[in-house]
Amino acid sequence: MKKIAVFASGSGTNYEAIVESIKNDSLHADIALVVVDNPDAYVIKRANNHNHKLFIFNPKDYKKKSEYEALILNELEKEEIDLVVLAGYMRILSAKFINKFGKKIVNLHPALLPSFKGAHAIVDAYNFGVKVFGITVHYIDETIDGGIILEQRAFHTDENDNIESIETKIHDLEHKYYPITIERILKGEI
Repeated sequence: MKKIAVFASGSGTNYEAIVESIKNDSLHADIALVVVDNPDAYVIKRANNHNHKLFIFNPKDYKKKSEYEALILNELEKEEIDLVVLAGYMRILSAKFINKFGKKIVNLHPALLPSFKGAHAIVDAYNFGVKVFGITVHYIDETIDGGIILEQRAFHTDENDNIESIETKIHDLEHKYYPITIERILKGEI
């Protein structure tokens, strides 16, 4: 069984979707580690409910990013992680971290890259007035929301959509297609 580490910063709905996909046997992986950079994140409660090993840190407790990234890399090596899955992790990984772990880091972005990069992609796209929204699953590189695109899914809006309904549709796509793409990566199909 391939081992994954899920990195999260917030509520953990994508983490939960991954857990459910493992439980229903559509994703064949073991969540060996959950890395959280926010000691108050709800994902911690979710991970505890599923008895997943946690590595929790507060970046403010470290003088440099390299200090906490070295600790994370150590945990990844101890757990023999095959794939890092970023699921709402709101930190930019350093080039050193990325180079150390190679093409074993995948991210989920709530927009159709290369458009609308960054932390406010849904709102930015909505304010721009786009009519097609979607998600992108990609390997990460040293640029913000860059890297090889592995999967994209989209939907057209209609006159009844508002920011809340669009966010709900995006989350539905994320929860469905992120686990599918992770499975394809782990099987060597991507």
